[in-house]
Amino acid sequence: RERERENGRRRKGCRSRRRLEKMAAFVAGACGARVTSSALRRAETAEAPSSARVSGASRWRRARMMATAAPAAPAPSTEVAANELFVAQSERDAKRAEAEKLPSVQLSEVDLQWVHVLSEGWAAPLKGFMREDEYLQTLHFNCIRQQDGSLVNQSVPIVLDVTAEKKKELEGSNAIALRDENGKAVAILRNPEFYVHNKEERCARMFGMTDARHPYAELIYNGGEFLMGGDIEVLDRITYDDGLDQYRQTPAELAEEYKKRGADAVFFFQLRNPIHNGHALLMTSTREELMKRGFKNPVLVVHQIGGKVKGDDVPLKERMLQNQAVLEEGVLDKESTILGIFPSPMLYAGPTEVQWHAKARMNAGCQFYIVGRDPAGMKHPATDEDMYDPWHGKKALTFAPGLEKLEILPFRVAAYDQTVGKMAFFDPSRAEDFLFISGTKMRKYAASGEEPPNGFMAPSAWKVLVDYYASKK
Repeated sequence: RERERENGRRRKGCRSRRRLEKMAAFVAGACGARVTSSALRRAETAEAPSSARVSGASRWRRARMMATAAPAAPAPSTEVAANELFVAQSERDAKRAEAEKLPSVQLSEVDLQWVHVLSEGWAAPLKGFMREDEYLQTLHFNCIRQQDGSLVNQSVPIVLDVTAEKKKELEGSNAIALRDENGKAVAILRNPEFYVHNKEERCARMFGMTDARHPYAELIYNGGEFLMGGDIEVLDRITYDDGLDQYRQTPAELAEEYKKRGADAVFFFQLRNPIHNGHALLMTSTREELMKRGFKNPVLVVHQIGGKVKGDDVPLKERMLQNQAVLEEGVLDKESTILGIFPSPMLYAGPTEVQWHAKARMNAGCQFYIVGRDPAGMKHPATDEDMYDPWHGKKALTFAPGLEKLEILPFRVAAYDQTVGKMAFFDPSRAEDFLFISGTKMRKYAASGEEPPNGFMAPSAWKVLVDYYASKK
């Protein structure tokens, strides 16, 4: 009888294990993870209930553990695949001549920025503005399934809107010229597909709100009634002649820069604000941590958002001048720091947009990514409170499908330590010693000409901001 009971327990255990394996395989397939034998053992032994009956919720928790407990994948190579959409040099004259004979669409400032993004491969494997199936997957799943069954993260739609009148004019055309605001043909869109632009649904899915006072939602609501998708051929590199084009390196050019500097690891820090010494502390300490892990020459890419931002953000020119001053003062190491511009417009879509920022940098060879508090966030236009939980952006990146090869680095909060007169990592045991200077407070200091505490920002970098706000008076 004892042997029969033991055999019964073993059979029951086998059935339970098989059930867990099936559930875990389902979870893994949904999130792009994998199930390992070590993860299985951990899940089987993890806080198993004392009751003989295991609830369905408990089984699913253990299945998720099995699916996600696989060890982190090794860091990818700093090599960058060529995903550019430029017309070959030998074909450009012929393509330009063709464009002059085609019906055309005039691009807005933001539309041109998306052409820039697509042309250089930041949004690879996209070959142009999204067709409807790509758009729907992006809007509802934050990723696009490829022909081989794999998932590619793409959390924000990259689309081109047109009016009903323009759609009627263009229907039946196999190719359409895309022109900038000066009328110059910058690209040809092939085999266009038109579909309805449900603006409210798009805003709700992207921002979690439909308020037209949101800066990017305003652009959407003012756009056309239809979206036009199709592959694009870009005739020339997008430039702006604003004195900053040297910072607009493509993913391929960044890859060459990594080689030139002898980088064995690449980490990115994206921002749309000036750099203060707290940012610099985080970046330099990250490099030190990577070196402790065995890397010899980690290279940092400080990447400013280069596209359209909301009106109260510091303009790109002043941000780049300020960032360059930080380098000149030696706050960041010139030899191991690349200062660059990311051509995407800012969407202010919180955790949804953060995935886009990370995925685009992966296409530029990024292996390690620093995510701070409230990335891509803003105040709600109706309540003036944070639209998004300040830490959800970082959390979302840790399990976003298609970003498994990217390591999200720990973010330590820095504040002004009044006991030593400089920026330091916050110590909650002596919270009263620290002064937090928000971006809003920093802008108020600069606008009024008031000096921040000594050690908050490099003096020449601070002067750039003071001069900017003085010029606005």
